[in-house]
Parts: sequence; structure tokens; C-alpha cells
Amino acid sequence: MRVVTAHTMQEIDKRAIEEFGIPGIRMMESAGNACVDEIFSEFGLKGRTVVLAGKGNNGGDGYVIARLLNQKGWSVKVIILAEREQIAGDAAANLNKLPAAMTSFCTQEGQLPILHMEEIFQADVIVDALLGTGLRSDVSGVYLEAIDLMNASGRPVLSVDIPSGIHGTTGRVLGEAVRAHITVTFAFAKLGHVLFPGAEHTGRLVVADVGIPAILMESASGYDFLNEDRMRPKLRPRNRQSHKGDFGHCLIIAGATGKTGAAALTANSAVRAGSGLVTLAVAESIHAIMELKTTEAMTCPLPDFGSGHLTNSAFPNIEKLLVGKDAVAIGPGLDRRPGTFALVQNLVENVTAPLVIDADGLNALAEDMNVLRRKRSKDVILTPHPGEMARLLGTSIPDVEAIRISVAQEFARGYGVHLVLKGARTIIAAPDGTAAINGSGNPGMATGGMGDVLTGIIVSLLGQGYSASAACRLGVFVHGYAADMVAEEKGEIGINATDVLEKLPYAFNKLLKNTLLSNLKMFDEL
Repeated sequence: MRVVTAHTMQEIDKRAIEEFGIPGIRMMESAGNACVDEIFSEFGLKGRTVVLAGKGNNGGDGYVIARLLNQKGWSVKVIILAEREQIAGDAAANLNKLPAAMTSFCTQEGQLPILHMEEIFQADVIVDALLGTGLRSDVSGVYLEAIDLMNASGRPVLSVDIPSGIHGTTGRVLGEAVRAHITVTFAFAKLGHVLFPGAEHTGRLVVADVGIPAILMESASGYDFLNEDRMRPKLRPRNRQSHKGDFGHCLIIAGATGKTGAAALTANSAVRAGSGLVTLAVAESIHAIMELKTTEAMTCPLPDFGSGHLTNSAFPNIEKLLVGKDAVAIGPGLDRRPGTFALVQNLVENVTAPLVIDADGLNALAEDMNVLRRKRSKDVILTPHPGEMARLLGTSIPDVEAIRISVAQEFARGYGVHLVLKGARTIIAAPDGTAAINGSGNPGMATGGMGDVLTGIIVSLLGQGYSASAACRLGVFVHGYAADMVAEEKGEIGINATDVLEKLPYAFNKLLKNTLLSNLKMFDEL
């Protein structure tokens, strides 16, 4: 699914009207029809509805919905939160098609609960046509009252384009916002639908065709939203004559005393994600415990002089291990010590294989960001959570979270790396400035070790020959997809990283099976 900003959508609408001669009133009619189709599908062919409408084109869509439902025998009440003279253009044209008895103008605070609360609370479905994607300031006055009434009613709400009160680009709640059962949007999904907290207010999202020319759709700048449909074609089925040498050999440099779990989770995840061979290089003081924690992965002890953590003295040994490796991961559980940081920086400057840097590897980079300018690998992937991202940038977590997408894009472009900015709706940015938003995952993943599992998945996919971009996108999606499968079985409370690790083969299998079913369906249609 392709996702755009509110501004991009406004420009597309404008071009469709001005350059391609598509009447705005025709697109408004198509928008209303799409909403009515969803109402019929979800709530049946007869019922009662209240349409709460604003003064702009969002309200105009609402007037179309009201007219079409009325023609089909629905009981319809339209409550307009504006004076009639404030309504102009296509919206006014559609308002004029409604019987006067169907409409009520309610512009004063305090009127709406007194005059219309009973109608709202008894509706089979409420249509939210108040505020569209152009909203920029907090809702107030009668609009706030309307949103509060819709949310308090307990009745299902269909929001037109976007739930009123949600910022169309950031997903922020502007004061208060409708909690929709269904949102019908037009041409493209907007960022406000998929970014939190807007995603929680959107309900089931339907993207409807309103007649935007294909050339405008294809040329629109936007972001990929990673869902099952988008990711199915990325997963490659295995050749029946494959052997372990066909699926790469990963080297993982991780772990320290007290942090052996991070190293084990990364290595075992790489195995579960399909690597042919995995070698885990660790400080020799923790090697014995790593032998117990990893069965399929090979382990290699590195000199640590009894300290329990790696320093730059291990670099010559690691240089030998790098020979023949298809991908390398550095960082999980390495610890924060000057000698360890020096080792990480040395590796970034010398490793030529595709490279994933996470956790303490990122903390090492934060000490000297110029190291990234001296990287030798053509494919370097960084996987920070917001705290690590803030350290890399020398800023605060709120500053990172406020503009997650642009932060990721600018960093990836500026340093020539792939960046996976983890969190609810993980952002994946590429060196060319393109970005994707992950749609899988759940709050149960908010626990220690989940990032180590992701690092193992990504380095495994790199080793199997996936491009850096594909490894990031597929890795992030499957990570969340597996966690969603765990949550479906166990709930979201108490999930741990091992649960997700063990579910990885099932997640890949489900995605691959659905790919085959999709291909068979396409064949049948032909």
C-alpha cells in the first residue's frame, strides 16, 4: 500500500481538476458512493444514520452520502456545524440537493447535546464528515462537542477521509479525535491513517478509487506501507536442490558478561530466519555459556584477557573470521567500554561485507559519527531504537519521535546507510531518501531482546543474498508478523523475544503459503 502526506493528496486533487479537467463535484460523488457501499456492506441495506458535517469538502462528501442513503430508504439526519452561507462550491451544490427537513444547522456550543444527542445515540451508524486532512489546529467549540458525542455514543462511526481531529500527515490527535469503526479514504492512504496515534482512531481502513488519473497516481511521491500484500512478493521460495551453502554464512560479533542473552538471541534468530551457516564470535570468558545457549550456530572464542568483553585486541582474530562471510552483524550485548568502542569503529572502517550495526555498536558510533564516513561496506544497516537514534544525533527522544520519518530519511541520506528506526510503526529509510513504514507488530514486543532478534533476521537475509533494502523491509515485517502470530495465541502481555524467535519459521511459511495462494488466484482469474 502506498501512503502519502496530506499536502501531496491536496496537490493531486488540484492537478486532477486543473490539468486533467476532472470536475471536483464528480470526485465528491465518487467519494460519497464509496462510503455508501461500505455502509451497505457493513450495516445492511436499511437503517438510521446521522451525518455530522462541516463546512468544507469533507462536509460535501457527507451531503452526498446523506442523499444516496435517503434514496435507498434509510432514515437520515444531517447536522451541519456551520452557517449555510459558509458553505460554498461543490459542497454547497450537494447541500442544495438535500430536503430542508433532513438538515439542521447547529453552530452554537451547547446546542448539539440538547437538540440531537438522542438521534446520535440511536443511529445504526454515524457518518463523521466534519474535518478532513487539512486540519492544522486543535478542535474546539461545537466541533469538539460533536467528536465527544460520537465517541460517547457507543455507535459505530464511519469517518470520511480521516477521523476528525487527526492530523493528516503526523497522525497526531489535535485536541480530541473521532474513534472510527471504518475510515473510507480516497486514492491513497494518508500518513495520519498509519502512524500512531492516528492508526488507533482509524479503524478498518478502506482506500477507494475516486477517478484520479493513473499518471498522477503513479507519479505521486509517498511511502510504502509494509503489509502482507506488499511483502508477499519479496519472499523467495527455496530451490528443491538447495544446500546450506546456498543460504549464506553470517558472522555475528556480540555479547559480554551479563549480556550473553543478546548474543544468543541474535545468533539463534539468524538460524531461524534461514541462514545456511552462522558463526557467533564472543569474548572467550563467556564462550562456554554461549556453547550451551546456541546449538546450530557455531561459536568462536576471541581473546579478552579475562575481562568478559571484547576490545580492539580481538581485531586480528576477527579479520580472519571475516574471510568467506556473506554478512556481518556487530553490537548486541557488546557493552559500553572504550576498548569495545574502538573495536567497533575499527570494524566499520574495515568490513567490506554487508554490515548490520545495533545496540552497543550504535553507541560506539555515537562517540565518533565520522567513522560512518570511512565505512568500506557498500551496504551498512543501522537499527536504532529512539534512544539510540537520539544519541547518534546528539538530540532528545521527543525530538526524534516528533518527526520520525524525516529524521530517518535525512540520516540515511546524509550518511549513505540504510536506517531502521524501531518503534510502533518502524521506519525503514534508504540512502536514496526513500522510506517505508512497517505495518506489522504489536505492543507485546515492548520487551528486552526483541531488537536482537531483528538484528539476527536482517543479517540472515543479507547473507542469503537479499539486497539491503529488501533485507530491511522483509526483516522488519516478518519480525512483527511473527510477533503478531504469538500475540494471537498468547495475547500481548508476557510475550518474550524467544517466543518471537521460535515463531519465525511459521511466519515465513505463512507468508510463503499466502504467496502461493495469491499466485494460484491470479492464475484462476486468467
